[in-house]
Amino acid sequence: MTNIEASFQAAIAAKKINGAVICARNKDGTFIYDKAIGERTLLTGEKKPQQLNDVLYLASATKIITTIAALQCVEDGLLTLDSDVSPICPELGSKQVLTGFTEDEDQTPILEPVVRPITLRMLLTHSSGVTYHFLDPAIAQWRERFGLPNEDARQSVEEVFTYPLSFQPGEGWMYGPGLDWAGRIVERVTGRTLGERMQERIFTPLGIADAQFYPVTREELRERLVDLNPDDTEGLGRAVLGGGGDINKRSRGDFGGHGLFMTGMDFVKILGSLLAGDGVLLKAETVDGMFEHQLGPEASKSQRDKLAGPVGPFFQVGVDPGTKVGYGMSGLLTLEDVDGWYGERTLSWGGGLTLAWFIDRKNGLCGVGAVQSALPVDGELVTELKQTFRQDIYRKLAEWEGKS
Repeated sequence: MTNIEASFQAAIAAKKINGAVICARNKDGTFIYDKAIGERTLLTGEKKPQQLNDVLYLASATKIITTIAALQCVEDGLLTLDSDVSPICPELGSKQVLTGFTEDEDQTPILEPVVRPITLRMLLTHSSGVTYHFLDPAIAQWRERFGLPNEDARQSVEEVFTYPLSFQPGEGWMYGPGLDWAGRIVERVTGRTLGERMQERIFTPLGIADAQFYPVTREELRERLVDLNPDDTEGLGRAVLGGGGDINKRSRGDFGGHGLFMTGMDFVKILGSLLAGDGVLLKAETVDGMFEHQLGPEASKSQRDKLAGPVGPFFQVGVDPGTKVGYGMSGLLTLEDVDGWYGERTLSWGGGLTLAWFIDRKNGLCGVGAVQSALPVDGELVTELKQTFRQDIYRKLAEWEGKS
């Protein structure tokens, strides 16, 4: 097995990545691995050593934090997991299912009414039918004709994700903006922005002060922002997203599916709180539910089909295709032990192309690995480095346990 230090240094030497921030903890915090590797480049071109308190773009790793915020609202009695969300979010209640287009020259969309309402549980588990346009050709076609964003204006969640549903709620699975909608629902029932609610109920209780949704305007964060450099002068997180960044540039408000920036040291505090089940963020029974398979039979089959398809490797997040998996709250869920690695019911996901996280309650380990890729992104190499992080951290834990 390759190790983190050698693999990442070789990638830096080859100018494929600029560095990395890796943070891992065991359940009681006696094993700690914190590593900042490489350099970051300032807008001036000056280079500085990568630091553990550098501010990272989380991209889709934002989703697990939004999930926590939504589940806190459930615990507070403001929401329920399985009730119709349309009284709070009528924009979702009015959506229909896109089943195709007519074959004439007009290619009129064929829409059918929903047979059941969308619930918060569906939004948190990508089983509601709301889908990213770049993952569904029919939704992409609809968007091209009816829903292209206004390039001259920043738009809200409601304005960006106007698309119809791609399947009947609860009957399929496909990655999408469910957590963006969940974030808006949190805002509506609390009367706070998502960032304000997270600061009050997630960040402050864990001693986290260095987090902000895009755009990062706080100067003390901007000066540590990895994604503010000569290749990304607007701080969009272009390298994380593989060279793009328009999803941030065109967003208005707090997007719970992709919009957070924070340090790796702070992000692992959130993972560690869930790992320890310390009650700071959520009740023990709520955390237990996050690590249960959440999909019904039809959605489970749909997830298996997607994992076996062309985008399967991305949705597998490093887990071997032969491993039995499901989907928990905001992550892929292993449903069996992986020898020498993930334990049963390990929850894992990532952010963009370059960030990976996991929580393994059975083996008592959690971690985040943020590869600071150079542009253009070498996707194959970054994938290998993320896997090196995921697996070598277990070797380091085993070595520590053998010596302690």
